[in-house]
Amino acid sequence: MATVEFTDTEFMICAAARLLEDRKTVFVGWGMPQLVAILAERLYTPSLVQIFEFGALGPRSLTPFVRGTMGGPTNVYRSLQWTNMNWAFSYAVTGYIDYGMIGALQVDPYGNINSTLLGGTYEHPTRRFPGSGGGNEVASLCWKTIIVLKHEPRRFVEKLDFITSPGYGEGAGARERAGLPRGTGPWRVVTSKALFGFDEETKRMRLLGVLKGLRAEEALEGMGFEVKVASALEEMAPPTEEELRLLREEIDPSGIIIRGEKMRATR
Repeated sequence: MATVEFTDTEFMICAAARLLEDRKTVFVGWGMPQLVAILAERLYTPSLVQIFEFGALGPRSLTPFVRGTMGGPTNVYRSLQWTNMNWAFSYAVTGYIDYGMIGALQVDPYGNINSTLLGGTYEHPTRRFPGSGGGNEVASLCWKTIIVLKHEPRRFVEKLDFITSPGYGEGAGARERAGLPRGTGPWRVVTSKALFGFDEETKRMRLLGVLKGLRAEEALEGMGFEVKVASALEEMAPPTEEELRLLREEIDPSGIIIRGEKMRATR
């Protein structure tokens, strides 16, 4: 066995990229989700169709990644279609987008997301953040939403400080009662230590896998709500040499996104 060193961000990117399927569509958020889509496209899903809220559909993103280029030329190279925000979201409304991928400040047991504020009220928050962008539409309309966030217990809370984007509301049936399309909703939560899904009946979060070398107890320690553990827990492999090479040498050589806390695991 060999020991490999990587950052928590690199692990999240690799773990999320492995979840995507070829010949599917994915609504991509800014930052880490962009790198997830690029890595997946390079290694696992060559026919993946990326969709961006401002209207670019199916680009073949150029590398290296450049900060602030959500709508820049390197990120929308050779797009299949260039429309506008209304058209992009109309594809989600009509059921054409398989995956959505977004980040979060906080997530609750049912996959509801806060990316707006921490503490206080909406008018007078302790700290305000950019908010949803297109996150609300992604979480509301894509068939499977993948949430990517750093594994910090304070991010997993029983009650959000603010609901920015909907998950399963208060549980089974809440999305349908709210008028959201049946069969859509949060699918996976990828963190720097673990992989979570949602129980089919209760819609509460469930632990599906942990990074190789970790125990379930370590992943669940300090979380703000109880999480059930799958009967067969997946052992998540650390980043491969090729994944790390692409991220560090081609996709993000400046370390704009992939920098983070150092981690270590055995292959």
